[in-house]
Amino acid sequence: RCVGRGEAGAAPDPAAGFTGRERFPDKMFQGIAANAGVGGQGNKPELYEEVKLYKNAREREKFDNMAELFAVVKTLQALEKTYIKDCVTPTEYTAACSRLLVQYKAAFKQVQGSDITTIEEFCRKYRLDCPLAMERIKEDRPITIKDDKGNLNRCIADIVSLFITVMDKLRLEIRAMDEIQPDLRELMETMNRMSNLPADFEGKERVNQWLQKLTGMSASDELDDNQVRQMLFDLESAYNSFNRFLHSS
Repeated sequence: RCVGRGEAGAAPDPAAGFTGRERFPDKMFQGIAANAGVGGQGNKPELYEEVKLYKNAREREKFDNMAELFAVVKTLQALEKTYIKDCVTPTEYTAACSRLLVQYKAAFKQVQGSDITTIEEFCRKYRLDCPLAMERIKEDRPITIKDDKGNLNRCIADIVSLFITVMDKLRLEIRAMDEIQPDLRELMETMNRMSNLPADFEGKERVNQWLQKLTGMSASDELDDNQVRQMLFDLESAYNSFNRFLHSS
């Protein structure tokens, strides 16, 4: 007899308070035990046990890294489709795509090894069909970017990439002046090259303050914990301001 139906297969009576949940009892496998004779599997408790993908912390980290890479590629594929459908502006697309490409590089490094050597191999192994994302990864730039350095979208992509690169270095406790200052200088130069970015742009001022501070340090000098925390805060604020500028322009 069908759960939630009356006699003779009649439709459920709304007055009886049928909500649809009656089809899915709290104990999902309760009905299986009644058919214990089917296939001889009715009294095998191991069939009800949770299957774990990992046995230790190292294996768990491995699967977490693969999941992150999988998610980045799927998101990049979705972004490409969104841009093709004209549901996102070129500037927003360029910034988002540039960030995803940076995240892809970081995620793939965590997965790359003897089992997985290329992104194509990863996609084949886990049946990840994302041709648009693979094209972006292959070209290593958003579709809006041309080869000329003066291209506006190229500037946007470079700015996003440099913001993330510097912040990632700080989070990885890379704090020596000669490892941070070159990227920060390139970030400042690229922001100055972006013609439609106002001269008094808040984010540009924050970046310039830290560039001046680092330039006054020796190559071997390192930022202390308080300086790293403040610099991360200022760069994240500048990056968010840059994104708001892109959305409003």
